[in-house]
Amino acid sequence: FGAPRFGGSRGGPLSGKKFGNPGEKLTKKKWNLDELPKFEKNFYQEHPDVVRRTVQEVEQYRSSKEVTVRGHNCPKPIINFYEANFPANVMEVIQRQNFTEPTAIQAQGWPVALSGLDMVGVAQTGSGKTLSYLLPAIVHINHQPFLERGDGPICLVLAPTRELAQQVQQVAAEYSRACRLKSTCIYGGAPKGPQIRDLERGVEICIATPGRLIDFLEAGKTNLRRCTYLVLDEADRMLDMGFEPQIRKIVDQIRPDRQTLMWSATWPKEVRQLAEDFLKEYVHINIGALELSANHNILQIVDVCHDVEKDDKLIRLMEEIMSEKENKTIVFVETKRRCDDLTRKMRRDGWPAMGIHGDKSQQERDWVLNEFKHGKAPILIATDVASRGLDVEDVKFVINYDYPNSSEDYIHRIGRTARSTKTGTAYTFFTPNNIKQVNDLISVLREANQAINPKLLQLVEDRGSGRSRGDRRDRYSAGKRGGFSSFRERENFERTYGAIGKRDFGAKAQNGAFSAQSYSNGTPFGNGFAAAGMQAGFRAGTPAAAAAAAAAGAYQNGYEQQYGSNIANMHNGMNQQQYAYPATGTAAPMIGYPMPTSYSQ
Repeated sequence: FGAPRFGGSRGGPLSGKKFGNPGEKLTKKKWNLDELPKFEKNFYQEHPDVVRRTVQEVEQYRSSKEVTVRGHNCPKPIINFYEANFPANVMEVIQRQNFTEPTAIQAQGWPVALSGLDMVGVAQTGSGKTLSYLLPAIVHINHQPFLERGDGPICLVLAPTRELAQQVQQVAAEYSRACRLKSTCIYGGAPKGPQIRDLERGVEICIATPGRLIDFLEAGKTNLRRCTYLVLDEADRMLDMGFEPQIRKIVDQIRPDRQTLMWSATWPKEVRQLAEDFLKEYVHINIGALELSANHNILQIVDVCHDVEKDDKLIRLMEEIMSEKENKTIVFVETKRRCDDLTRKMRRDGWPAMGIHGDKSQQERDWVLNEFKHGKAPILIATDVASRGLDVEDVKFVINYDYPNSSEDYIHRIGRTARSTKTGTAYTFFTPNNIKQVNDLISVLREANQAINPKLLQLVEDRGSGRSRGDRRDRYSAGKRGGFSSFRERENFERTYGAIGKRDFGAKAQNGAFSAQSYSNGTPFGNGFAAAGMQAGFRAGTPAAAAAAAAAGAYQNGYEQQYGSNIANMHNGMNQQQYAYPATGTAAPMIGYPMPTSYSQ
């Protein structure tokens, strides 16, 4: 089966079909379970160490890892890899990768999946969910009869984008190779021939995007008669992209007594309905807060501004970021056109930036992502096509140049940084045009214990009072020296962060080192930094202590207690060195873009 093949779907839910409804040629199968061959799906044998674990110990572990479990007969979590009783060749790969212990979703998800139960896993990005379903899939496959000529896959993983499918295939290829299993990845935007040949040769694991899989099922290039292990990865994203009809068509081709695992970063009513339709007596595992929540290892900084200010603010911010040793940054924009325009503008000004969006060819997208991953172009400008499934471990900064349409997408975007246990910083430009999302954004910030820009609270108050957009000059002018729109807002702020003088607030750093002066006069990000040296940095781990440090002339939003004392140069993940612009009239050394000559068609 050779090297891993990459991908995800292209062009949305109607990929590969110009007319008609996707999957209209596929008829819903009528299954008679008495006539179907029997298969096993419960292979879990509880390790003696797990058996001896008391109810109190289990509850303590779940509480410490923020694991919430719903459903009947949920097994105890495993705390060590050996307790899962995976095959020896799987354990060898785990040991080579130097994993120390299972993540929370793996610890609780593996026993559930190995027991043959249907499950829903709700966890933030970077939580280790891919191995949560792939390793039990390998155990499941090893207990099934060998594939015969004409058989389709035993394990089917559906993913919303070719980028996510690419990363799943990379992981699957490594483990399946060790277990002498074959895996492939099928997606739109790439030649069908090699994908068809893989399917005809027979693969136990198939990672697919809905559009291309529908094409192959309709054309008879594969079938799902042998599929007994189904995974829906990022189900919420697939629904957002309009793939629900294709998903239902595909699931209709799979025997109803299959094992189904659904994974999602959020739990809206649409995903809940899908779970009710596809899963039977499932176990629901939630990692983290039950409500909409972001990774707490991410420092979130919001700047309320106007659209015309964004370019200047972005450049000032990039000056700070590019002076850092770790400076890999993703800039998210709303449209493909803006992605191209901003990429062109930044490259013209000498910035090492590249762009990616859904209209790029698969070849170019793979090349751009490879350049970004290896640091040759540390600035990636992207639409939401890259916001989910883009797994680059060392992304340090995310910038929301345009705020997304929903807080779910906001959480997924900023989740590109702080992967696994790392830390990261997310900057967001929030304009009055985004007023519909202001309450959700404030909820996300509060849940993650982030300082809230007073101008966000001003937007809420003005929205509630019904003030018109014509009042913008008053709402965002420098006239409010203290940065508070009401005595109540000031009282709430001081109750949380400690009392401060009205005039003093303009010189203090708030919400990640943005001063009220920066908010009121529209000056770029950089002016809010270094008002008082910013060297203390949330040492006590509480907002009140941070405010006290700021009042003492020492505000460094570095979370020193949590992330260690070797952080003297960290100001929101950045130091104060000036970025060295290219000399006038000379272009910075650049790799070819948008395509190297070897890729020209």
